[in-house]
Amino acid sequence: MAGQRNVTAVYVSSSPFLRLVSTISMLAGWCSAAMIVAAVGITCQMIFIRFVLNGSTVWQTEAVVYLMVAATLIGLSYVQRLRGHVNVDLIPLALPKKARMILVFVTLSVSLLIVAIMLFYGYKFWQFAWERGWRSDTVWGIKLWIPYLSIPVGFGLLFLQLIADLVAVIIGAEEPFGIEDV
Repeated sequence: MAGQRNVTAVYVSSSPFLRLVSTISMLAGWCSAAMIVAAVGITCQMIFIRFVLNGSTVWQTEAVVYLMVAATLIGLSYVQRLRGHVNVDLIPLALPKKARMILVFVTLSVSLLIVAIMLFYGYKFWQFAWERGWRSDTVWGIKLWIPYLSIPVGFGLLFLQLIADLVAVIIGAEEPFGIEDV
């Protein structure tokens, strides 16, 4: 199938920028995976405390929610790096190479615009929580700027990865939509 390819083959380039962004995205993926593992561990600990020791939990549910949301946002660039997002390649497959090139520029430009808007407002939201000293309304009372930081960081990493995808197509390190001409 056209969309299937070896993940290690993506961005095999002499471009230091592409290699750097690839490394950052892979690191973000590992951090995201670690957050998921931590959330699972905390959930197991919470179940043990509640149902075996018959105790109460204070911070566990909130921590798991924040970890899962952060893992999702931080992992965006990793999933984009591996082309793991939902992809419908029916139209690119039907197009000639020149039209496919135009479509990839349009698609990546629109994606960059949307992610830039999310990054901007995510940063403003985080900054607002920071400046106002917001805390959660739970017993734990965590400073909300900490979990909210994952919004601008996650979208910032995705923005960087999308720029790298665009650069890879421009310099010829990757075919538009990964589809090679036959």
